[in-house]
Amino acid sequence: RGRTHVVSTDSAALIDDIGGLPTLEKMTKSFYDKAFRDATLDKLIRSHADPHGHRFATWIHQKLTGSSVWDEERATRSNTPVEVANGHTIVVHDRTSAHVAAWHSPKRPSNEVGRHFKLDECRVWMRLHFWALRECNLDTSFVDYYVRFIGHFVSVYEGSAPAFARDSYRWSAGPKNIQKYVDEGYKMNDVLGLSLGSALAQLPEEEANDDRWPYYQHGDGRYAAI
Repeated sequence: RGRTHVVSTDSAALIDDIGGLPTLEKMTKSFYDKAFRDATLDKLIRSHADPHGHRFATWIHQKLTGSSVWDEERATRSNTPVEVANGHTIVVHDRTSAHVAAWHSPKRPSNEVGRHFKLDECRVWMRLHFWALRECNLDTSFVDYYVRFIGHFVSVYEGSAPAFARDSYRWSAGPKNIQKYVDEGYKMNDVLGLSLGSALAQLPEEEANDDRWPYYQHGDGRYAAI
């Protein structure tokens, strides 16, 4: 509805068509396996022991189908505070508190503790996530919708990030990109530390200047309810 995400019968059908929660969990677990190796993202992950992949998959499922699986998963979480940077503690009980824990991860350098996600971190996150998506070989209808879905939600963390979603998906289509990333120590040096202007210069002009995507494309309003 407008630029607010709403569940639809179409989005629920897409999830059913790809195999439901088990397929989503395969994708999200693959993503976290990649994130744990990544020099940028792993600093944001306090512990590898938490069921990150399962939690992320249930969140996606609930958002796209209207199920209650994420709410049910949250109800099972411990109320025991976890320690973050500088001896502080937090109870991680939902998406917001999970991201606060990431901002205050004890693995971050002291000068970065508490800083919210920047564009380069969002681009690394989307590249790895869409790489995991690509490896699942899912239907193109789902892939198109899902890249838009992530493009919508990533704006919560960095307003300029949605423009980079399509480029982030294309990145993993090139084996040379992946090999370069591995050879450079699981760091995406081509995006890290860039100014917004330099980052936008890496995009096709039509994407860098597109302020209607992911809600519309070429005058097509079908995605307005993402």
